Amino acid sequence: MTAVIENVPCVSFLDVRSKEEAIASLVSELDVNHSVVIDAVMQRERVISTGIGIGIAIPHAKISGLDEFHVVIGIVEHEGIDWEAIDHLPVKLIILICGPDDRHKEYLGLLSSLTKKIKQEEVRQALFSSKNREEVVKIFTAC
Repeated sequence: MTAVIENVPCVSFLDVRSKEEAIASLVSELDVNHSVVIDAVMQRERVISTGIGIGIAIPHAKISGLDEFHVVIGIVEHEGIDWEAIDHLPVKLIILICGPDDRHKEYLGLLSSLTKKIKQEEVRQALFSSKNREEVVKIFTAC
């Protein structure tokens, strides 16, 4: 996970009001076909919300044609976004992941590692209050 996080192309501080706007904003930071990724992530959202609770959403999709994993971290700069999360709390931290559709084990490993890290209260609070990319990367790469 550390290598992926160190290479995060962007940590975006978001002032958007909907999950659709947040996803589009985060995807726009990637060097991928934006419409393909947005469509895949939104299709996944229609199956079940990726709002995992405690102020976090992890929108994600496996996409044919991608050669590597892409991660973009979004910190919401206001009270949060209604993401239809399982606990109904607004989302303040969004981690968008997209990756190749033929590397399932790596994909699940990345999701699992990120989820374990951000479920820690002190990590989550530090992320919610972070002010720049360097702070976010430091939080994720700390032991």
